Amino acid sequence: MHEISLVRNIFKTLEDEFPGEMDRIRGIYLSVGLLSNVQPVLMQNAFAAVLEDEPRYNKTSLFVTVLPILIYCEECAATTEVQQYKFVCSCGRPGRNIVQGEELLISKVEFTDE
Repeated sequence: MHEISLVRNIFKTLEDEFPGEMDRIRGIYLSVGLLSNVQPVLMQNAFAAVLEDEPRYNKTSLFVTVLPILIYCEECAATTEVQQYKFVCSCGRPGRNIVQGEELLISKVEFTDE
């Protein structure tokens, strides 16, 4: 399950970005695109597994927001949400210019005031 390595990398990134403040982090918010090959339920399970190995993070919660796939059509200048993995613009033309849906981002980190 590659989600465990993703969660460990998230904690490593936060440790590098906020040295000495990891005990103050209460919420980690992720934005995950449908094409990122990340399942939110598996991320939550991996997060729980990492917390068992790293009790210092026990007061931290993970929140995952799934982002839809959006494509941009250069012909009609429209942005269309992909439905059922059919990459077709609302004008009917096939679309390949993906503007959203491949992300795996830490979108927000919540700290305590302590």
